[in-house]
Amino acid sequence: MRIEALDHVQLAMPVGEEELARRFYSDLLGIPEVPKPPHLAKRGGCWFERGSLKVHLGVECEFLPARKAHPAFTVTDLASLIAILKDENVAVDEDEPLFGFERCYVSDPFGNRIELLEPIVAPFPG
Repeated sequence: MRIEALDHVQLAMPVGEEELARRFYSDLLGIPEVPKPPHLAKRGGCWFERGSLKVHLGVECEFLPARKAHPAFTVTDLASLIAILKDENVAVDEDEPLFGFERCYVSDPFGNRIELLEPIVAPFPG
């Protein structure tokens, strides 16, 4: 027996804030929303998925954001995404470099920490 892969990440959100979740995860980060199965949809929350990238937001009545624990998303054109997020008044926090990556942290509308990573491609010599 062994663990093969991560299927999805679940983050918590407050009751009734699905529109804020859609605005951030779908509109700003570009992860399409997919329908939740009917028996789970009645609980609230939203699912955002594209291929193997799966971010599920579930409702917690006594919600507290994850300020340290976080998913880390690899992105292309991090600079453009940062500009879009800043234009929408999303705070972007830079951190110490991580070898091989440009990176920053943002918080979703509920205060959950999100890391954004872009691999640095070394130029070919010559």
